[in-house]
Amino acid sequence: MPATPTSPAWTRSARAIVAAVRSGSVRARAVADHYLARIERDDPLVHAFLHVDPAAVRAQADALDARIARGETAGALLGVPVAVKDNLCAVGSPTTCASKILEGYRPPYDATVVERLRAAGAIVLGKTNLDEFAMGASTENSGFGATRNPHDLKRVPGGSSGGSAAAVAAGFAPLALGSDTGGSVRQPAALCGVVGLRPTYGAVSRYGLVAFASSLDQVGPLALNVDDCTLLMEVIGGHDPRDSTSRAGAFGGPTAGDALAGLRIGIPAEYRSDALDPQVRAAVARVEQLAVAAGARLVPLELPLTQYAIPTYYLVVTSEASSNLARFDGVRYGPRGEGSDLSGMYGATRGGRFGDEVKRRIMLGTYALSAGYFDAYYKKALQVRECIGREFAAAFAQCDVLLGPTTPTPAFPLGEKSDDPVQMYLCDVFTAPAPLAGLPALSFPCGKTPTGLPIGAQLQGPCGSDGRLLAIARALERQLALDLSPLEAPRGA
Repeated sequence: MPATPTSPAWTRSARAIVAAVRSGSVRARAVADHYLARIERDDPLVHAFLHVDPAAVRAQADALDARIARGETAGALLGVPVAVKDNLCAVGSPTTCASKILEGYRPPYDATVVERLRAAGAIVLGKTNLDEFAMGASTENSGFGATRNPHDLKRVPGGSSGGSAAAVAAGFAPLALGSDTGGSVRQPAALCGVVGLRPTYGAVSRYGLVAFASSLDQVGPLALNVDDCTLLMEVIGGHDPRDSTSRAGAFGGPTAGDALAGLRIGIPAEYRSDALDPQVRAAVARVEQLAVAAGARLVPLELPLTQYAIPTYYLVVTSEASSNLARFDGVRYGPRGEGSDLSGMYGATRGGRFGDEVKRRIMLGTYALSAGYFDAYYKKALQVRECIGREFAAAFAQCDVLLGPTTPTPAFPLGEKSDDPVQMYLCDVFTAPAPLAGLPALSFPCGKTPTGLPIGAQLQGPCGSDGRLLAIARALERQLALDLSPLEAPRGA
């Protein structure tokens, strides 16, 4: 690959882009052109995007420049390109959920979060790749090809929001939206070296998010740094009457003051298991040391139900997926299979266009909900879910936040876990518990392996503590003093 020129200084943060566009020192069109050029040059290697329309992107930028020329400079994301996960509806773009069952489908409306991006002056850059219907931990389950980790093109970016995380890490977009059901924002954020927040359940509208597991799904921001993550969260958060699960005041907003002095940080014994990669353990231990040096206090505690989080999560999530995905039958959305009768058409559509992982989860969920097994599986999972929530509540009576690893290992090689669903599911061992309890959780970069693979640390807090988590992560980010700029080019090409 030829030598890569250094990117403009304003590419280091979304806030810098807003300031430059608002002041007139750079035009929104120039910002859009920069990111479109990066995508054109490097995304064939990474495959972060499923759809980008350069003409539409430039039209959005030109409209913003015309506004600014008239003196209209309002908008928290003025001129900032934002990548959007392809399970969020956006007018003018396909919404496929990376599934061939929705190939070519274009929604007639914007998701609430996309509406709020546009209202804040953002440029909707394109739709990013994901595991089909957000079911996966590596973005290898996409019906349109896997995404690669820009830090090492032979490794996964995580999932299911792997396209969004890879786009930010690779410098294709300063901000991105993902969705997090069991870790799908935080896990790829950790593996790609960016910041990702799963908000408190109800803090961000799910209107226009294609449902996977409705009691767990949340839209979340991804960014290069905590300040930018906070900025995006402030734009997308807030009550929405079109989402019955949306709650006013669920996002507490950022907090001021010294976030670490006197902070009680819970360190669960279960987050230091033997299965944890030594490099991840060492990186998280350094975060603990820096927090103590800044005035925090570590509180050892136990969360024994952590071992039941994965089976509980996968019973709940597959059951809800079985119900939610029943609507994709070839009648109302996307392409239709051929059959001699209605049943044959259903079978041809669903059997031929759902991928293996989606079929596996639908079948598991249907089994768990079936007569004779409902009480033993789904009902029992809901009971354990309630117990996990109570265990978290007891923990937060002893501490303010929990700190631990986001993932058990750094990014693993493409194909390593593809034939072993159980090993793939265990990638969510540290991220699945918080969604079961509706809690906010945030992953932020805390180091790298000797070969340059990112490592993420995770903060979890009580419901509504999103702003406090962001403030704590910002303070720890400053203590760590890592280089949080995007890559100038993917590695391992």
